[in-house]
Amino acid sequence: MTTQIDFYFIDGCGRCPLGGTPNCKVVAWQAELTALRSIALASGLTEEVKWGVPCYTLQGKNVLLLHAFKSYCALLFINGALLNDTHHILIQQTEQVQAGRQIRFTNLPDIIEQEEVLKAYILQAITVQKAGLKVALKTTADYEIPIEFEQQCTETPELKTAFDALTPGRQRAYLLHFAAPKQSKTRLARIEASRTQIMQGKGLNADYKQKK
Repeated sequence: MTTQIDFYFIDGCGRCPLGGTPNCKVVAWQAELTALRSIALASGLTEEVKWGVPCYTLQGKNVLLLHAFKSYCALLFINGALLNDTHHILIQQTEQVQAGRQIRFTNLPDIIEQEEVLKAYILQAITVQKAGLKVALKTTADYEIPIEFEQQCTETPELKTAFDALTPGRQRAYLLHFAAPKQSKTRLARIEASRTQIMQGKGLNADYKQKK
């Protein structure tokens, strides 16, 4: 019987019309993802589908995921920040990601060559999960609020109300986005460009995702 997880490796996540075609990111990395799947399954973790991708769990707790992107595929450790990265291969996808870490691949030979290393990292991740260790996550209060955004919220109380109503993750994404430019005029431009999305309760990339 073909399961939902099997369909992922054949046709992709199913969230876009490209599934099953050469343009599907999962199909493009099919050999590499299949190899990573075999390595993950060898660890004894339970294979499930979560967020449309293969997820490997221990007693119902997420340990790692498989991801396909345009330029690479990846093994993502949910609490990768707690692993001892002796081979210096763990990557923080963006500054906003606090706990997760990726190991990226662009070809099958690299996966085969690093199989024992990957198994060791997975064993580490399992040990971390069994110990109940968790990354101490920053709260929104730990992030710098650009003075330009503070002023905008003071001048427009409804903007502050809308921002405060956002999920913590969306709040952090906006604050990082606003604080990144060195010039005040660029920070102001970013804030102005995001006002409508904030007022509508949307995340930073909401409009972009809808257009894709």
